[in-house]
Amino acid sequence: MSNHNLSRDEAAARSALITTHSYDVTLDVREAADPAVEGYPSTSTITFTAAPGSATFLDFISGGVQSVVLNGRSLDVNAVVDRDRILLEDLAERNEVTVTGMALYSRSGEGMHRFFDPADGQCYLYTQYEPADSRRVFANFEQPDLKASFTFHVIAPSSWEVASNGAASAGTPLEDDGVTLWDFAATKPMSTYITTVLAGPYFKATDRWEATLDDGTRLEVPLALYCRASMRDSFDTDELFKLTKSGLEFFNRLFDYPYPWGKYDQAFVPEYNLGAMENPGLVTFTEKYVYTSRATDAQYQARANTLMHEMAHMWFGDLVTMTWWDDLWLKESFADFMGTFGVDRATDWDSAWINFASKRKAWAYVQDQLPTTHPIVADIPDLEAAKQNFDGITYAKGASVLKQLVAYVGFDAFVEGSRAYFRKHEYGNTSLQDLLEALSTASGRDLTVWARQWLQTSGISTIAAEIVEDDGVLGAVTLQQDAVDPLTGDQALRPHRMRLGLYEADEAGTLVRTESFEIDVSGPRTLVPELAGKRRPALLLVNDDDLSYAKVRLDAVSEQTVRRALNRIQDPMARALCWTALWDSARDGVTPAASYIAAVEQFAPGENGIGVLLNVLGNATLAVDRYVPAVSRSHIREQFLGVAARQLMVAAPGSDQQLAWARTLAEVSRGGASQLTLVRALLEGSTVVEGLSVDAELRWSLWQALAAHGEATEQQLDAELAKDNTASGHAGRALALAARPIAGVKASAWEAVVHGTDLSNEILGATISGFTLGPRELLEPYIEPYFENLERVWQERSIEIAGRIVRGLYPGAQDLAPGTRPAGHPVLTRTDHWLHEHKQAPRALRRIITEQRSHLLRALTAQATGHVHTA
Repeated sequence: MSNHNLSRDEAAARSALITTHSYDVTLDVREAADPAVEGYPSTSTITFTAAPGSATFLDFISGGVQSVVLNGRSLDVNAVVDRDRILLEDLAERNEVTVTGMALYSRSGEGMHRFFDPADGQCYLYTQYEPADSRRVFANFEQPDLKASFTFHVIAPSSWEVASNGAASAGTPLEDDGVTLWDFAATKPMSTYITTVLAGPYFKATDRWEATLDDGTRLEVPLALYCRASMRDSFDTDELFKLTKSGLEFFNRLFDYPYPWGKYDQAFVPEYNLGAMENPGLVTFTEKYVYTSRATDAQYQARANTLMHEMAHMWFGDLVTMTWWDDLWLKESFADFMGTFGVDRATDWDSAWINFASKRKAWAYVQDQLPTTHPIVADIPDLEAAKQNFDGITYAKGASVLKQLVAYVGFDAFVEGSRAYFRKHEYGNTSLQDLLEALSTASGRDLTVWARQWLQTSGISTIAAEIVEDDGVLGAVTLQQDAVDPLTGDQALRPHRMRLGLYEADEAGTLVRTESFEIDVSGPRTLVPELAGKRRPALLLVNDDDLSYAKVRLDAVSEQTVRRALNRIQDPMARALCWTALWDSARDGVTPAASYIAAVEQFAPGENGIGVLLNVLGNATLAVDRYVPAVSRSHIREQFLGVAARQLMVAAPGSDQQLAWARTLAEVSRGGASQLTLVRALLEGSTVVEGLSVDAELRWSLWQALAAHGEATEQQLDAELAKDNTASGHAGRALALAARPIAGVKASAWEAVVHGTDLSNEILGATISGFTLGPRELLEPYIEPYFENLERVWQERSIEIAGRIVRGLYPGAQDLAPGTRPAGHPVLTRTDHWLHEHKQAPRALRRIITEQRSHLLRALTAQATGHVHTA
């Protein structure tokens, strides 16, 4: 049994006892290219101070420890190694410990991930640690508040590119022919989880950013970009360097604190579990941001947002780091806000906040309605809980609330407080109180109440306008706030600064804003006297311009206007907010999901905001699959597919809209067969749509649709792979293979995922996605085995892989029989039984199961609403 789930109390006790100063780490990966070699020698020398005579422990998840030398004394390995910890006793005031062991290569994206490129057979390595996987690579004190300076040495093939946080100071050929020892400069103090190493035959591009800041500081920052050699032709380095320089210019001036980490490398790596990671001096990104197939403008903007997000972390998170994972929001919420802010201010895109409202906040709204939601400042008792908290609350809700905070204290005060925060706590660790102190001092406002109301409560407010009118003239207009905290069941009413927009049709029939009012909403009911006596508008939009974090319910007249004329709303932000209001109503079972799909069919063809269009098409796809009752699903799906097919043909050739409809056609065809003739014709080239590139990504989506209906053989998929023998091609094939509606195929996929250990994180995820497609009767036999295997999977697999399996295989695609209650569905009752019988199961495992149960209940509730409206 592992003991690697470090608790907050253990971490606090250790940091009270010791102070870390430096690490010197040597990793020998010269044999990494041999698949039969499972690990690599790792040597870690740590200097630290401690209370004399005290004892502590190191963290090291390894394939074996060879030696432990403490202050010149060789310790008995058998006596001091306790599973994933190394005990250190009888410490001196100043200590040096050296641990030599065998670290293991990873296929899960945790620790040192090893990937063999199917395109050319080359071996690539990179590390990913957050929240606590550096201990899979070298022995250390794995917690964010034990910062130190790190010096890395890497032994690797001479032909490889090797990089780390610090600049390469030397490369020394060794006697072993073709092998080099790379030495890297010591870093400034940082946490263990943001150290990193990259090694392999990567393609590397270089550039430089130089600037003279307002205070006369001259900055020269070397830049580098990395990707796999086989992706070089798709690597748009000029655009990435342009974005990087714009970001560095913007953040250096905004924060008035010169970029502190020397160089700025960015590596795009395979099978990455995250979007990106803010390792100082060497940021890592998923290589899905290297677009080998056609990408939309929304995808490029999303990549820019991620790039700005990670760059903001160089200050928020890396320079100043949270003491423990309770305050994860201190870095992630700020970076999420700053990512959008940076795109808005430092690039040519003008839709950053619209996409934030449509996509990022929608993620937060979903998370904040789960029974496992939590305050932005969360209670994180251990590392497993920390792993689960990289969610929509910590990122998007936190960013939304920060946007409100900026408006509350004023932008200038927010910037001044941030600058003071960096200067006071540079290279240190902080908690909520430290930030509030800096912002309160800068703004002159006491933020204690604000923090309690917004950062220390959970749940989302729902705001609705109650309108009294007389012959088209507004009387009393009251904003009602409902804000139940899912954790306590109590009302958690929050203050909102909101704008009310009044929209009317102009002479051309376009809905335009005629007036707007900013108001403060507090308590359960807020009267809006400014509206009394005004003409009833066609649309009264609550939270116009998206100033606050809240769900909005449209009043009856406004909803009727939106469902009749959504496409005539001129302002793109207002239009996006109306799309969100319709979707929230469908998700909550207030209105039938079929009504949302009908709105998409009617108005999405005219939506020119590609980010919004992609979101609403994705919502409609989910609604068809999960929220529409089974009795009407087939008809609604085929009707939606017909719209997708028509729009594919009439959309502007080569446009992002055309590509969006093509992708929707392929995805929805996984469940519906009415357009499979077109799907096959697009693949074969017998139907050619002007401007549409049927490239590798789209081809695999089309093949997956055919495979889900049993119209793709293994031989055909192998032939397609021969044309696209890439990492993404192998994932596409894995999904298609598992999607085939054959009992034996499902059994093989289940065995490989649940009992096998051969699949990498990416291929495992694709196999799960394919397995879950197909007729319900093929998947029903796996409901009971799913629950029977939960604890074994959680115990035997890494938390990343276990989380993918538990979340992905939950039997959430279920139908509600007419006349039955959602809560009585057999899968829900089976889930409840498991939760009741396994109260001692790990908290992180129970959290995933609870969340999946909530998603299923929501879907069944939406189906119940659909039953009522079709009865």
